[in-house]
Amino acid sequence: MKHFLRMFIQVCLYFYCKCLWRCLKFVVRKLTGRCELQRICYNTKPGAARTMKIEASLKGSKSKRLQTSVSVHPDAIEKTIDDIMELKKINPDINPQLGVSLQACLLQIVGYRNLIVEVEKLRREPYDSENLQHEEMLLKLWKCLKPNSPLKARISKQWCEIGFQGDDPKTDFRGMGLLGLYNLVYFAEWDTEVAQQVLSDSLHPKYREVTKKEISQFSKVEWEKKKFDKAIGYSFAIVGINITDLAYNLLVSGALKTHFYNVAPEAPTLTHFQQTFCYLMHEFHKFWIEEDPLDIMEFNRVREKFHKRILKQLQNPEMALCPHFAASESLINM
Repeated sequence: MKHFLRMFIQVCLYFYCKCLWRCLKFVVRKLTGRCELQRICYNTKPGAARTMKIEASLKGSKSKRLQTSVSVHPDAIEKTIDDIMELKKINPDINPQLGVSLQACLLQIVGYRNLIVEVEKLRREPYDSENLQHEEMLLKLWKCLKPNSPLKARISKQWCEIGFQGDDPKTDFRGMGLLGLYNLVYFAEWDTEVAQQVLSDSLHPKYREVTKKEISQFSKVEWEKKKFDKAIGYSFAIVGINITDLAYNLLVSGALKTHFYNVAPEAPTLTHFQQTFCYLMHEFHKFWIEEDPLDIMEFNRVREKFHKRILKQLQNPEMALCPHFAASESLINM
């Protein structure tokens, strides 16, 4: 009974707040002479803050035409803008900039949805050793990471040198499908120097520098133990596939909207996603060294902590995961 009463009160509050919000919007429109979409475009600077407000406004509209405008085909965006202007009774000749601003926002919103579809398609496509294109990509990954060490055979223990678990990497792509391979190849091909350095560090792990303040806080027993501890590495390729999973979840959950809406002036593309993966790979590597785990069994703990840190950064509407390496130099200028 108590549970039912609580649910009833929550439903009543929801409808009360919804009606109150609609009344408030009506009053503000009458006072300003502008609809909510106009107020957002004129009062919020371009980027994630504006696009996310426009997206929320369209989705929350009582008009079905406005609700479905966030899922139209990219080729239909111009007509959709005309429909919105007509529905809201906005004269495009008097408000020419509004159409331009709405179009930019819709391109980002629709593009993000389409990017999820494209990424999901790659994730669901399994690696096929009979597919020549798949095999060529896998061999390209080896050549980019180990240019001075020829691969002796397609099925070889050498694959363990770049962080695969066995002598045939195809079994490691089961979780993320081709998406994992696409990301690893992109990282190795476009951020070659960084990728090779991360691979080297994963095989020959380094300690982070311990500050004097930290040393002073160690007990004698802890310091003696610390001196004999070994830095822990990780399997480069396996971690790359794992970070692909992290990037995928950030995308699907909508967390990456902040980043993409701030860096892509129009529709975010697969290239934007891959550049974001490069950034996450590089940042996770640094984070792993900072965390200085006792053993590889701590990987999930470190990964979860890293995930939470990225999520916290993305809560800032002005946040862009600013890269500092080759593959993503163009990201902030696109």
